[in-house]
Amino acid sequence: MRQQIARVVSSRLFAKGLLVLALVVPGLGVAPVLAASALAQEQARPAATGDAPAATHPPGAAIASAHALATQAGIDTLRAGGNAFDAAVAVSAMLSVVEPISSGIGGGGFFLLHDARSGKDVFVDARETAPESATPQAYLDGQGELDRDRATNGPWSAGIPGLPAALVHVSSKYGRLPLATALAPAIRVAREGFEIYPRMEKGYASRREVMERYRGTRAVFLADGDPPTTGEILRQPELARTLELLAQKGFDGFYRGETAKKLLAAVKQEGGRWRADELAGYRVKEREPLKFDYRQWHVTTAPPPSSGGVAMAQILQVLEGWDLGKLDDAHRRHLVVEAMRRAYRDRTIYLGDPDFVKVPVARLTHPAYAAGLRATIHPDKATPSALLPGQPAPLEDDETTHFSILDAEGNRVSTTQTVNLLYGSGMVAPGTGVLLNNEMDDFALRPGTPNAFGVMGFGANAPAAGKRMLSSMTPSFIESDDTLAILGAPGGSRIITQVLLGILGYDAGLDAQQVAALPRYHHQWMPDAISAEPGALPADTIAALQAMGHTVSPGESTWGNLQTVSWDKRTNTLEGGSDPRNPVGRAEVLPAGK
Repeated sequence: MRQQIARVVSSRLFAKGLLVLALVVPGLGVAPVLAASALAQEQARPAATGDAPAATHPPGAAIASAHALATQAGIDTLRAGGNAFDAAVAVSAMLSVVEPISSGIGGGGFFLLHDARSGKDVFVDARETAPESATPQAYLDGQGELDRDRATNGPWSAGIPGLPAALVHVSSKYGRLPLATALAPAIRVAREGFEIYPRMEKGYASRREVMERYRGTRAVFLADGDPPTTGEILRQPELARTLELLAQKGFDGFYRGETAKKLLAAVKQEGGRWRADELAGYRVKEREPLKFDYRQWHVTTAPPPSSGGVAMAQILQVLEGWDLGKLDDAHRRHLVVEAMRRAYRDRTIYLGDPDFVKVPVARLTHPAYAAGLRATIHPDKATPSALLPGQPAPLEDDETTHFSILDAEGNRVSTTQTVNLLYGSGMVAPGTGVLLNNEMDDFALRPGTPNAFGVMGFGANAPAAGKRMLSSMTPSFIESDDTLAILGAPGGSRIITQVLLGILGYDAGLDAQQVAALPRYHHQWMPDAISAEPGALPADTIAALQAMGHTVSPGESTWGNLQTVSWDKRTNTLEGGSDPRNPVGRAEVLPAGK
């Protein structure tokens, strides 16, 4: 019955150009009726003809994040008179408290903002930066090979954090409430505690050996004498104090003074080398977002040092050359995979920090370049990745987080933030509660050598003092005459394809929750295989793809944690979608005046 529902829905959606089945992934605890609801909602929605006037302002606000406490913090901030940017600070800070497995003020992120009053879009780059000590030679062992432990664990793996500076910047430049007001919910929960959930417990178990090397980490996570267990309350009074200093003193509350001294001392004690001027010299950067059109959609997304926007522009512009709705399932997937393959090849070769290397963004995202890539795709045969010049780039980790916000004024925020690996470097700086990132491993520390997740890089992504490591984070807005959607996801190199499939889902008419629940498949050039979640590809499609020469790995573990909100401007309704793969996430709509 599940397969029959999927096929009925997929046939309707493919007629609109959707490239993924609206089949709920088994084991996620979501009934297959969600797939069937695509048909029911299509029939039940109010008629929205082209003659109906589009609303000019949303009828309220909507927030989707990876934890219910973070969503609630954002809602409370809006109710206190804040705008979407104040709410973003509140949500980001709360995720830093309740999702140490994924993000925190010891890490960084990207904030894609739209100011409704001015109509301006801005990309706030709060990616971590390399300290001067982080030369490629510093990460080699006695045999000249990459020292994997130093690259992923402890102080040498940590870049200078960017998220605290982003919270201050977004609050002071775009918010309307005091920073202390937006940070208050996170401070309270850090002090009073929150309930540990299964992903935290499992993640700690996988990183326990590293976590328990460090005195500061033991003080937080072994405070009761044993490792975190689901249902226990985790309290972080030192993190609450650090957030209070940030609230009181702004930038100087983290990058100078008491907190900075403790961070520097902790890094030095564990053998690392950060300098006070490197901390005090950190700055967020405002960049022009990357913009392009796909069919009726105008897409606003992340520029370098994210690779996501460039790759997504390439993939969608390549696909625009076919009438996908007229193709059978296997050939649609084949074309999507071939477009993915070529974009990920370019990601590995060309992309890095644009302040340090010349990134050919204009060429890579030009429709003529997409047409050239399209011409290399055989309609019935897979292109072996080995025939595309370059070096292989397998998977990255998926421990990142995302949230999406739209307020009643039309301001919008799409934010992705991370500490990289599960629990970052594993090291909490004593006296601060700050869990440091391990983003240095996202650099090409040894050219041509895979990092912890098999991702390779070369000179464009080599470390240098003050340089930002390449990312796949892809916070995005998409807008048509009828619909606005805000979306993004964690997932390492799979972030890009999650957002891609989400855009295709919206293009097919799915609502926000259906987009968040869509099964996923992925190809990233190397390894030369299609990865797929359980049920994402029908058996006959898999067989057809294999006959074309594709290697298919179906039934992999589920991945990602997509968070999205949307506004139907014709019916003037809001929807939120929180990924059912993450049971602690929540999307909430706040009607105007509530």
